Amino acid sequence: MIVCNLVSATMYASVPIAGWLDQLTLTHLFIAALACGTSAVFFNTACHAYVPVILAKQDLADGNAKLHVSEAGTRVLGRSAAGFTAQALGVTGGLLLDALTFLVSTVCLLGIRIREEKPGRQAGATGLIREIAVGLRFLSRDPYLRPIVVYGATLNLLLMGYQAVQVIFLVRTIGVSAGTVGLLVMCASLGGVLGALLAPRLCRLWGNGRALVLTQALACPFALLLPLTTPGLGLLLFASGAFVLGVGVSVGNVVVGTFRQSYCPPHLLGRVSSASMATNQGTIAIGSALGGILGSAIGIRPTMWVVTAPLALTWLLLALSPAGKARELPLAVSPEHHNGRSAGAASPPGAAEGQP
Repeated sequence: MIVCNLVSATMYASVPIAGWLDQLTLTHLFIAALACGTSAVFFNTACHAYVPVILAKQDLADGNAKLHVSEAGTRVLGRSAAGFTAQALGVTGGLLLDALTFLVSTVCLLGIRIREEKPGRQAGATGLIREIAVGLRFLSRDPYLRPIVVYGATLNLLLMGYQAVQVIFLVRTIGVSAGTVGLLVMCASLGGVLGALLAPRLCRLWGNGRALVLTQALACPFALLLPLTTPGLGLLLFASGAFVLGVGVSVGNVVVGTFRQSYCPPHLLGRVSSASMATNQGTIAIGSALGGILGSAIGIRPTMWVVTAPLALTWLLLALSPAGKARELPLAVSPEHHNGRSAGAASPPGAAEGQP
């Protein structure tokens, strides 16, 4: 995580420095974006696997909720502050400030005093490709993780599909100002803050399995409000839809993240998290491209309908899975679903260490 922070800080700082030296090129920007994006994936995967090292099992849900609250809250503040920062400091000054935030994050990480044991290499896992295959095999065979990942990938595909055209939809089709667009888009992040705050309480009240399915069943249909948006009071439809979707996505991230951390054997957690994130990141890219292509081919509002109509039904992927039938999701892998050979594990089946 520290290395990823330092790479990102260097890449962000390199852009304004190259600009001052009159050496900034489009290739430089592509390389910086690729390096920062790759670092973010490694950082998020490592962070997910690191949380169980720091927190006891009974504190995982609350800890994950706090992480998601801070993430959603700073996303709100960051997006609203970006324009003012660019005005006050200039674009280059804003990028240098962004680089500084990675250094602040590094100082925070260095302040963690808990010693993490270096994971041993598992029997039969002789290389990176083999280890990745072990994680993918575990994920594809598990009756709980597999449908959850399919749901997350499908949801991301459709969310990115409408988000790829939502600004154009609001500006050109609805005719709102740039400032209003920022406020409307921010509603999703505000919903994310509320969802992260509610997640632990809902899990205690309903059970984590039921909380996951019910919140998604309630939130997903609100996507249908987005293409119904009209000028004036009709903007409340977009704000409401984005807000409730944000609540649902955030609750789902907290519940799924905590479940995966508790459920996976410790030596497989990083690999399973990586496989899950790779799948979700892949559909994000596809969804963004799909939204742009559809917007050009059939128009913006029809694209919003084409994408949000199936989004409203995606919760059925969870409801019809084993997760949809359980009040509480299991705390460890069942030996009847996995064994040491299929998971590539040297430890006994079902071994787990407590842990978006």
